[in-house]
Amino acid sequence: MDQAILVAPDVNAAAEAVARLDAEHVKPVVALLAIFPEYEDWRFVLSSPALDQTHLLNAHIRVAEILRGSFFNTLPTTMIFPIKDPFIRELRRLFGKTKDVKGMRLGGQKIGNRLISAAYVYRIE
Repeated sequence: MDQAILVAPDVNAAAEAVARLDAEHVKPVVALLAIFPEYEDWRFVLSSPALDQTHLLNAHIRVAEILRGSFFNTLPTTMIFPIKDPFIRELRRLFGKTKDVKGMRLGGQKIGNRLISAAYVYRIE
């Protein structure tokens, strides 16, 4: 796990991915890069009302279509959470009214039902 934390993700690629999603009207209310202990590597975490569907595969397909070809090796695996997921709800409760969360770092804490080893935040609304 220590090696994954030492290898920094491409924060600019993830920022560009968030901008692309915004442009395609899939505005994420939560967007961050995070390491969860159960995966031990960086994940691109998204949650958006536009992605809240009964079939999670459809949400992943939509994101993949929007980001297709641009982030081949620079964007980590994407995780999409429903708006009502306890992790997303707690993030929004804790930080949703914070004026500017972009660039905020989280880590070593349990939020909702997940432990975060490290995180770089783009958006929490």
